Amino acid sequence: QVQLVESGGGSVQAGGSLRLSCAASGSAFSINAMGWYRQAPGKQRELVARSTNSGPTNYADSVKGRFTLSRDSAKNTVYLQMNSVKPEDTAVYYCNAGVLTTSTGYFQVWGQGTLVTVSS
Repeated sequence: QVQLVESGGGSVQAGGSLRLSCAASGSAFSINAMGWYRQAPGKQRELVARSTNSGPTNYADSVKGRFTLSRDSAKNTVYLQMNSVKPEDTAVYYCNAGVLTTSTGYFQVWGQGTLVTVSS
């Protein structure tokens, strides 16, 4: 079983910065993609940023130039550096990973979510 543990959410004022972290743990697995999604109240979950092992990082247009995704493959960890945050960035942020295991094949794993609140 593979689990994702997120940290770093909280409250921040508009224009400030926040850094989210997500670490994958388990046994006998490999990761080919990690990223972040978010869901604001009353809205659908949307992609924020996602990185695969073989391609470039994809960002939502709304966060390009402000958010940066980085990965530490040795630690199975992904980070989201959020700069110049806006009130519309307020949402629950979910870590996501594409995981491959020898026993269960390929599947998606989600974290429990971490709340980010941006005040104006």
